[in-house]
Parts: sequence; structure tokens; C-alpha cells
Amino acid sequence: MNDPMVSRSSSQASVLQTNKVLRNTYALLSMTLLWSAVVAAFSMAMNLPRPGLILMLVGFYGLLFLTEKNRDNSMGLVFTFLFTGFLGYTTGPILNMYVGAGMGDVIVTALGGTALAFMGASAYALTTKRDLSFLGGVLMAGFVVLLIGMVANIFLQMPMLYLAMSGMFILFSTGVILLTTQQIVRGGETNYISATVSLYVSIYNLFISLLSILGIMNDD
Repeated sequence: MNDPMVSRSSSQASVLQTNKVLRNTYALLSMTLLWSAVVAAFSMAMNLPRPGLILMLVGFYGLLFLTEKNRDNSMGLVFTFLFTGFLGYTTGPILNMYVGAGMGDVIVTALGGTALAFMGASAYALTTKRDLSFLGGVLMAGFVVLLIGMVANIFLQMPMLYLAMSGMFILFSTGVILLTTQQIVRGGETNYISATVSLYVSIYNLFISLLSILGIMNDD
């Protein structure tokens, strides 16, 4: 027979662990977003060049791999800030391009839209009783489609395809925020570094995709 006191203690420990992961995730996410913004501002001020495709891919996936590989030790935090700092650096030249084109208002609108999308998706995932685990399969299929689309666009360079890809990235990133947040709440994600990186990349993709769509719509 199960001891109700033991079961209750186990349940309380599980809740405390979940709250700790959630708290640490949001704390680290806030710090990485601030750090990324500082690096982006420095990149803009120094007018640093936009990295080429090869450097972008190597930097992104290399640092992402190192972050995940070290997520259970202190080096994971170091690589988390290196990874988010690198993305901040790559954002600077993009923002300079929009400012130079007289579309600074587009940046502000994209920031506001990203914040609203993240807060809305997070609030829903934190409060809903609906199981969102089905999104795992949907997101995997979406990732494959996005990967094919990105490769195709390298060769085709079609504005409409790029616009469609940006829209898909918004849906994909929102789905990742929903799934990751609920996994934390329900104890499926217990590593705050992995959770932070997933949410950060989703926010980054949301912002860049919104920026692209708004930029195309405002392009004369």
C-alpha cells in the first residue's frame, strides 16, 4: 500500500523542481536577451559586416551543439552567452540595413509583435489544461519543410518564397514556445539551459521573420 505522506512529499518535490526550472529558465532568458541586445547595439555602432552564410551556419550550429553538449555543467552557461552573443552580433548589421533604409519604425513594430507573440504563447501554455505534446510531430514535419524551403531559396532567391518561409517560421517558433513551456510546467523538460536556448532561438526567429515580412510590406 502506498503511503499518502510519501506520495504527497514526492508530489511537492516535483512541483518545487518544476518551479525552479521555470524560474531559472526565465531568469537566464532575460539575461541572454539583454546580453544579445547589448552585443547587437555594439555591432550596429561599430557598423560590423554581416557574416557570410558559411560563418553564420558554423557559428550557429557549432555554438548550439557545444551549448547542448555542456548543458549539465557550468560551461553550458558560458556557451549559452557565446551563442546568444553571436546571434546578437549577426542581428546588428540587419538592423543597420533597416535603419539605413529609413525603416526604423519597422524594427520597433517587429519588437512589439515578438513580445506580444511570446507573452501570449507562454501565457496559454502555462494555463491551458490541453496536452500540447501533439505539437512535437507537427514541429518535426514543419522543420523538414523549412529546411527544404531554405535550401531552395538559396538557389531560387524568390521574394514570395522568402515571405512564405518567414510566415512559416513565425508559426514554427510559436509552436516551439508553446511546447517547450508546457514541457517545463509538466516536468518533461528539466534542464533550464536547454529550455532557455529553445525559447531564445524561437524569439530570435520570431523577430527576424516579423522584421522580414514588415520590411517587404513597407518596401517601396
